[in-house]
Amino acid sequence: MAQPMTRARVSPEEYLQLERAADVRHELVNGEMVAMSGGTWEHSLIAQNIGGELRAALRPTPCQVLNSDLRIWIEATSRYTYADVVAVCGPPRFTDEVRDTILNPTAIFEVLSDSTESYDRGEKFAGYRTLPSLQEYVLVSQKLELVEHFHRQANGTWLLRVCGAGESVSLPSLGCELKVEEIYLKVFAAPA
Repeated sequence: MAQPMTRARVSPEEYLQLERAADVRHELVNGEMVAMSGGTWEHSLIAQNIGGELRAALRPTPCQVLNSDLRIWIEATSRYTYADVVAVCGPPRFTDEVRDTILNPTAIFEVLSDSTESYDRGEKFAGYRTLPSLQEYVLVSQKLELVEHFHRQANGTWLLRVCGAGESVSLPSLGCELKVEEIYLKVFAAPA
């Protein structure tokens, strides 16, 4: 994760005002605005592959697929964050009339990088788990064909399934599955 901006702590309201006027995206973490770094070729291609596959699979359903431009508000931790891909099933709920911050993601996909992996697995996932709407959390490696899928069980616990090459990630709350080979389509292909 990138370094915090050099400034005093900000409230969630101050963050939104600053973020909506900023040229660079930031997350709000423990009252500090943290600049988001850019991604690699692999990161971007994987996120696009996930979004494309989900859009096709969810087309006949009430679910919608969103990219990393939309913020997520985690009220329990007073945190604003961005995810690589988000699916929302049913009517979206927003923090306000600007409609740039979602309250009810159904599935969140994060492409892991060296700078964000521990955050995505730890503090960020702990916050996401407080969202009642969230049913699926998917961590995707950009170094090898490896997908970790966490699915919320009826009793509130999370079940982990690790998927590799030749397998599919079943997403019960979305009513679809994604083939690992499609998530990684052209990602590790030799350059022309």
